[in-house]
Amino acid sequence: MELPANLEPVDAWREIRAELRRVLGESTYSIWIAPLEVKAFEGSALLLDAPPATRAWVAKRFGRILETCASGVLGQQIRVAVEGTGGRAMDPRAEFLATTDNLNPRYSFDQFIIGETNHMAHAASLAVAEMPGQAYNPLFLHAPPGLGKTHLLHAIGNYVTAFGSATRVRYTTVEAFTNHFIKALGSRSVDHFKQTYRAVDVLLIDDVQFLASKARTEEEFFHTFNALYENGLQLVLTCDRLPSALVSAEERLRERFEARLVADIRPPDFHTRVAILRKRAMLDRLALTDQAVLDAIADRVTENVRALEGALIRVVAYHSLTGRPIDLDLAMTVLDTMYPQPSTHAPSIGAIQSAVATHYDVAVSEMVSASRAARIAWPRQVAIYLSRELTTTPLQAIGDAFGGRNHATVLHACKRVSDRLAGDQHTTAELEELRTGIAGKRADRRN
Repeated sequence: MELPANLEPVDAWREIRAELRRVLGESTYSIWIAPLEVKAFEGSALLLDAPPATRAWVAKRFGRILETCASGVLGQQIRVAVEGTGGRAMDPRAEFLATTDNLNPRYSFDQFIIGETNHMAHAASLAVAEMPGQAYNPLFLHAPPGLGKTHLLHAIGNYVTAFGSATRVRYTTVEAFTNHFIKALGSRSVDHFKQTYRAVDVLLIDDVQFLASKARTEEEFFHTFNALYENGLQLVLTCDRLPSALVSAEERLRERFEARLVADIRPPDFHTRVAILRKRAMLDRLALTDQAVLDAIADRVTENVRALEGALIRVVAYHSLTGRPIDLDLAMTVLDTMYPQPSTHAPSIGAIQSAVATHYDVAVSEMVSASRAARIAWPRQVAIYLSRELTTTPLQAIGDAFGGRNHATVLHACKRVSDRLAGDQHTTAELEELRTGIAGKRADRRN
């Protein structure tokens, strides 16, 4: 098939570009497609000219959409080839292979369930994967264990490996980095160690919190970080706490971690938990006919995605061992054993106020007063937070118990405490101590 007789190659390319702009969006089009030019149009083959630095990426990432749009515009099957100016010029670093041995292929963006509590981290990770070194650098993903930050880290690596052609990717944990560095010191191969982590385009580092208190490793990590960052190469780090909470790490490292984007992941809401379970069931090809099974698991297991999926696995395992159908009755049997319901004997708000007041050495009368003094405000916020967590009292009734405050004030107090819990281990331990004390007093009264 030939190019339509009434259409010149340049005119054809103009129409194809308009379709590409519509399909890809202005941002993607302007970065990757706008620099392309027609080199030749021979029969049903369109040959495009691309800058050497982006040729391989455009060919791999956009080859199929180029052919689809060209074929659609011209009404016939078109093959598209992308070449660089001056022939087959390639990035001189292409001799290096992507280091993907440690990447889990099951962790992809397609398999990541997006919800209100993780959408920012997902969007930032995808942007980094599509444009390494140009979007958010460094990207710091922070979340408690089991909420998906490692999934996103592997997803970035898998995406770049699939679409980045010669782009070099290395994934490591801080523990592996430390062990490798110690071995390099012992074998006098530090130069090779440096090359391993610095001769990459994308470095993915998991569990940065374990870097603390390792002086020589931290020094090497700092120089590796700088070497990549100053050359515009992408760094992505995960941690179970905010950079500011890494109190044992050097200030210069904490500052670099906070230099661009810090994206957090919070526990998923109920609907997201159900979606995660549904996806897990689909991947494992589980024939579930009772939606109530997933709803029951999602209602009971709330804080950790790994535990959520683990509960589903236990239900399926119990089904396999006993031959019982996977229904709500079986799910509740497993859940009541592994994840028992919390006690229905909730503490009173008065008991919570008394326990918090004692812990912080303030009076209950001060907590329910109009005072905004710092020494009163924080204990009040903690007591409000625990009242919402440990009781079923409506927000307005909680506000009434704290001096007639409205429900917006209650929500604000809960958010302040949640924010501090996300990045401060001391606060986490403090609230756990309070919960234990309140539960103990409740048990004593029942006995």
